[in-house]
This record gives sequence, C-alpha cells and structure tokens, in this order.
Amino acid sequence: MDSIIQNAFEKTFGSTQKQATLAGAPTGVDAQKINDEFGLEMHQARIVVVGCGGGGSNTINTLTEMGIDGASTIAINTDARHLASIKSHKKILIGKELTRGLGAGGYPEVGKKAAEESRRELKDVLEGVDMVFITAGLGGGTGTGSAPVVAEIAKSLGAIVIATVTMPFKMEGTRLNKAEDGLSRLRTAADTVIVIENQKLLQYAGDLPVKQAFAVADELVSTMIKGLTETITQPSLVNLDYADVKAIMHSGGVALIGIGEDDSG
Repeated sequence: MDSIIQNAFEKTFGSTQKQATLAGAPTGVDAQKINDEFGLEMHQARIVVVGCGGGGSNTINTLTEMGIDGASTIAINTDARHLASIKSHKKILIGKELTRGLGAGGYPEVGKKAAEESRRELKDVLEGVDMVFITAGLGGGTGTGSAPVVAEIAKSLGAIVIATVTMPFKMEGTRLNKAEDGLSRLRTAADTVIVIENQKLLQYAGDLPVKQAFAVADELVSTMIKGLTETITQPSLVNLDYADVKAIMHSGGVALIGIGEDDSG
C-alpha cells in the first residue's frame, strides 16, 4: 500500500523518474502459432474499460499512463472540456442535446438521461465485447447517473460487466446519498461491483490532503483493472483465463479485491 500511495504523490506533484517496464514480461502466445500447432482458431476475449464521468475518465487517464495490455479504453462524459483532456482509445460526449457539453450539474438524473440519449452510440461501441469494466466516482452527476445505464447496455449485449467504483467521504453528505442511490442501481445492472470507500482509505493514507487521497483511490482502481485484465490476456503464474473470470464474476454481486506486491524492490 505504501508504494501505491507514493505513486499517487508522484502523479499529483510530478516525478523526475519514469516507471520502469518489467524486463522479460510475457507478451502472450501468438494466435497463429496456436492455429499452426493445434489447428484451432483462437478468439481472444475482447475487453473494454469504460470511464463514466469525471472520476471514471480520470481513471482512464491513469490506465493510459500505466499502459494496459489486452483492453481498449472508452471515456464518456457530459463535460466536453474535461473529456477533451482525457487520453483514451475512444471518447463519447453523451447527452449533447440535453447538456450541450456543459456537464450534469451534479444531478445523477441528468447523467442518466444523457446516457439514455446516447444509447445507440454506446451500444455500437460495446457490441461484440466479452467483458466490460465500468469505473466511476459515485456521488456526482454524470458518473452516478450514466454508469448503471452503460452496465445495463453491456449486459444486454451478453458481456460480463464488472463495475469498480469509489464512494465519497462521509463528510460529503449530499454526495454520499447520491452515491448510495447510484450504487443500488449499479448492483442491479452489473454482474459484480467492486466498491472502494474513500473514507477507509484514510486508514492507510493518514492525513493526506483530499486531492492526494483521490489520487490514491484512482491508483487502486487502475491497478485492479490492469491486473485482472492482464492476468486474462497474458501468460502468468496465476493461470486464469476468460472462462474462469466469467464463471466467478457472473452475477457475483459485491466483490473484494486484494492487491499485493513482491519484495524484490
């Protein structure tokens, strides 16, 4: 956890050191080799990460900086200015007619209607996807309102849907109430929901300013999604494939994820 907090500090204040890539990391087995050797045409699971709203889109930025192998990223928002700053494979400005790119004003109902307005476009980009990760910071307007809609669309298309969301601090009162309502709807729409409570991060982050605490939460969400995705798409010590994850996550409810690191330095 200490190294994750350190990474959050570096991303907030800037760092003179760039993250090193792992030497000799596995890159996957070539599909043509499998076809030649076993006469089997391989279909690699298609995985998409959708960041909903400002918080979810920020997570997409973090994933882009980390580098994620085997998944494409989509950022959706009602705020055109914020969306323009995000680095992702695809961006969708939802609710153009409703919000004119000016955001949801903190109202989840506006975020929901914006996603409904853009349902056709969302359905098009999620067609044929096997697994969809949805990430959002609950408590605001766009993420809270749109995430359940995205989950419902993805699930209707046959994808396994895993939502990874953050909950506001207890001191955030009104936002917390909105987040709880959004979480209830998301649990109905998604197969599995992974919840990170910002309040509990304080146990690890101590007296970090709010901005840095948010950065820690963002780092956690990104690490979870990257780790699970690459465990599926790359050979590893943990022999986990898409079928395994599908069996575990299908209608799995609420999940807890553990993060570990080796002591090799």
